Amino acid sequence: MTSTALSSRLYVVCDAELCTTRGWDLVDYAAECFDGGATLVQIRAKRLAARDLLNATSAIIRRAATVRATVIVNDRSDIARMAGAAGVHVGQDDLTPLQVRALVGHDAMVGLSTHTAEQLDAALRQPINYVAVGPVFSTGTKATGYEALGLEAVRAAAAMASSRRLPLVCIGGVTLERARSVIEAGAQSVAVISDLLTTGRPAQRVQDFLNALAS
Repeated sequence: MTSTALSSRLYVVCDAELCTTRGWDLVDYAAECFDGGATLVQIRAKRLAARDLLNATSAIIRRAATVRATVIVNDRSDIARMAGAAGVHVGQDDLTPLQVRALVGHDAMVGLSTHTAEQLDAALRQPINYVAVGPVFSTGTKATGYEALGLEAVRAAAAMASSRRLPLVCIGGVTLERARSVIEAGAQSVAVISDLLTTGRPAQRVQDFLNALAS
């Protein structure tokens, strides 16, 4: 299961807990990102009740349809299927990609997070559409238990992913100033969480990222 491209160099991660901390409703925040031009969005809500997550995801997907954006759900294959999301993103401790496919089907997009060369090597043999590596830089958004990889590791990961024609997504500490360097190191897309919330104007921040990544 391979895919030769992602729909955007910017992969927006809408984290429910971080949105709440910064005073944003999850659905409103996603809508702001769409207004800024985001076309690839992941919904991540580790602590949100299932019914609330389904309602929020469904609302975000309806908004995404108006701008032809792709919506991925973190971890929750059941929510993704019920809401009609484009796919699911899982980590090392979540359901395996094969198990996810049993729930969401062959045509859904499935991504997998990795943090080491060994995990990446194993991921490349899984039924996934893209592989993520991180943290590239130090980050306080999510405690992964892994040290920052750096750009040299991104270059190595890009070579490994390219051998299987899998797009590489890089995450972890990616800021507006650093984003371009990650793409130049070989990533097809950069996943951004906290930096989009730094100015209080996420739509403009999304535009700034898209402009920087298109240059």
